[in-house]
Amino acid sequence: MITKDQQRKAQEEAIRLFKKAQIPLSEAEKKAIEVVDFGLSNLSVEGAQILTLVQTERISVKLLALMPKQTEPEHWHPRVGEDPGKEETVRHVYGDLLFYVGGEQTLSKGFIPEGKSSLYTCRREIQMEPGSQLTLAPGEKHWFQAGKRGAVLFSFSTVARDALDQFTDPDIVRITKIADK
Repeated sequence: MITKDQQRKAQEEAIRLFKKAQIPLSEAEKKAIEVVDFGLSNLSVEGAQILTLVQTERISVKLLALMPKQTEPEHWHPRVGEDPGKEETVRHVYGDLLFYVGGEQTLSKGFIPEGKSSLYTCRREIQMEPGSQLTLAPGEKHWFQAGKRGAVLFSFSTVARDALDQFTDPDIVRITKIADK
């Protein structure tokens, strides 16, 4: 859970990062930035700021901002009925971004949030540069983390069903609750 003040500050930080990435936003888009704490109440460590640009029955386009050293927890996009799950391409556009997938352990520049070693099983580190992109197969576990400047990335995917994403951390709740104070 986060407060309305935390939500507002995170939206402002996301807008600042989008501006640094030279991505113009309308006033309506600025207000629509979703602040996600994954129910962990530790937004600056594990969280993300997400703006959905397009969401149809077939495609989704999202813009994500990660504050400096913020981590989006390990997750995957599961099969839903006959659909094999979301296929996603991420494109890094600004800042410092480390991406983690399954495979040989090469984690060296990033870090696993304190006390969460068993909940971050993907350890193959991919240092992304602005302009680089990565495509994830349906069901492929992954997580990512911003460096000291924060990060901005696009997510282009087949239909997104964020509320159905699966997380390695059993304490995660995908839909953020906002407290009045």
